[in-house]
Amino acid sequence: MRLINVPTLALMAGLTFLAGCSNPSVITLNDGREIQTLDQPEYDDDAGFYEFEGLDGKPGRVNKDQVRTVKEL
Repeated sequence: MRLINVPTLALMAGLTFLAGCSNPSVITLNDGREIQTLDQPEYDDDAGFYEFEGLDGKPGRVNKDQVRTVKEL
């Protein structure tokens, strides 16, 4: 029987944890466009923007006045 080494086990556990934490969402704008995100967008009350990570991994922001809905997929 072959044993899995500790670094491989740690990597597998970390990836499983990260996959369980992501909540892909879709932001629907007032003009009908949709933005898909990797995680639930965070609302910055001071700035008035939703901040998110796009599917390409790049950060994004959208003004709350442009947002119709935010739904978890």
